[in-house]
Amino acid sequence: MRENVALMQAVWLEDRQLSVRQIAKPVPPPAEALVRVRLAGICATDLELVRGYYPYSGVLGHEFVGEIVQAAGAARRVGQRVVGEINAACGQCDTCRRGDRTHCQNRTVLGIVQRDGAFAEFLTLPLENLIPVPDSVPDEMAVFTEPLAAALEIQQQVHVRPTDRVLVVGAGRLGQLIAWTLKLTGCDLRVVARHPSQRSLLERVGVRWLEEGEVPAGKMDIVVEATGSPGGFALARRAVRPRGRLVLKSTYAGSLKLDMSAVVVDEITLVGSRCGPFAPALRLLEQGLVDPRPLIHARFDLQDGLAAFERAAQPGVFKVLLCP
Repeated sequence: MRENVALMQAVWLEDRQLSVRQIAKPVPPPAEALVRVRLAGICATDLELVRGYYPYSGVLGHEFVGEIVQAAGAARRVGQRVVGEINAACGQCDTCRRGDRTHCQNRTVLGIVQRDGAFAEFLTLPLENLIPVPDSVPDEMAVFTEPLAAALEIQQQVHVRPTDRVLVVGAGRLGQLIAWTLKLTGCDLRVVARHPSQRSLLERVGVRWLEEGEVPAGKMDIVVEATGSPGGFALARRAVRPRGRLVLKSTYAGSLKLDMSAVVVDEITLVGSRCGPFAPALRLLEQGLVDPRPLIHARFDLQDGLAAFERAAQPGVFKVLLCP
């Protein structure tokens, strides 16, 4: 007789088409844990994957908070509420051995590269990737740990001084978190924001916003591009001063036009930036220095995942959460 296979509900991407379907509940391999997803968030990368920026098929989603329900050899961890670093490294390649595990040559990435993601009832990740959430941090805050860590990665890569003039281009989901964390450095910060809802959130935390036409050319010490659009990149490039630093905090579908001669002449430092440190992100949440809950725009049941993606893709919408 055929053995019964446990099923679960998931949001599945294939050939740039989304569907909600029943798939096999994952079985964790050795050194990995089975995690029941409590909340998951839709981000710009998920939307870009649907548009085809990377050829991925499987369960989407990489921002989540969950609970460990199975962990062979680590029974003490069962029941822990956790968030998860999304890059699962091999630990053996040259890149891993020099400490760059997020760039592992053989890595899988939750909901992005060869690993089913968080828009499902359950997921699996290596135990070493799963970080306990402090009791004082509610799920609605913990679900922002991954994008908040990505925002903090900028300060891991670029020294931001209180005297620096810093511009963030884009005030969407990630742009807000970037602005809120940069504000903590005391720098002279401005953010390009198009929509009234974006401007309102910035005003709540005391961050000055600008319209695109108000951005000074060639004056900013550090510019962070967080729109993922050619227009946003062009504005960011114009704003950075000679010998300034331009941080690319976006996923771009297709090619991007760049005048490399001007980059060389102006001696601009280009910095690609993506995943960041989870422990500092959780500390900011625990200490109340960053409260991302005002970014929550809507919640949807997992079975309504298609409607959730439609809402998340609308202009001016911040974080849409899925509740398995």
